Amino acid sequence: MTKTQKTFSGKVRQSVKIAEWNERYRAREQAGDFEARPTPLVIETAEHLRPGRAIDLACGTGRDALWLAARGWSTTAVDGSEAAIAALRLKADQLRIEVDARVADLTKSEFAIEKGRWDLALMCYYLQRDLFDAVKNGVRPGGVVIAIVHTTRPGEEPTISRLRPGELIAYFDGWPILHHYEGASRDPAHRRPVEEVVARRPLD
Repeated sequence: MTKTQKTFSGKVRQSVKIAEWNERYRAREQAGDFEARPTPLVIETAEHLRPGRAIDLACGTGRDALWLAARGWSTTAVDGSEAAIAALRLKADQLRIEVDARVADLTKSEFAIEKGRWDLALMCYYLQRDLFDAVKNGVRPGGVVIAIVHTTRPGEEPTISRLRPGELIAYFDGWPILHHYEGASRDPAHRRPVEEVVARRPLD
């Protein structure tokens, strides 16, 4: 398979996945999508930060974005699923909190991550290898990135949505690492092994 074919295959698969997620959210197939508590690592990290501007990429129905907004963060949430963003907006209205919720396919660069704008950026359980540089440039000096990815089990090969253990932290080479974990997921909403990284952008 050529590089072009691999890239094309990934884009097609991502488009199919967005359609599948839309169907899942509209059918409310998984109650946990709408009732899950925020990601434990987000809570553990944000509780020690002063609220500022936060962005939640591939936010799903917004469990983390809503939690941050309720605690004083100016929060933007982005996801390719229209159904997920609709559910997020409805929940925000019910809670009477503000979240700037956007429908955008990140694989097609439909949302521009402004450089140096964010105090906190989340990429939780979402892997898009070519997005890391934009996310890192998007946080201000001293800002924090929380990244969590699913990882392969022994004998498995990396995929479009999974890294090998130890690969995630390599994307943050040269950044102070505030937290690093590999192993079983600590989040009840996820069953596969994970790698977690919290990294702070160096001061310029």
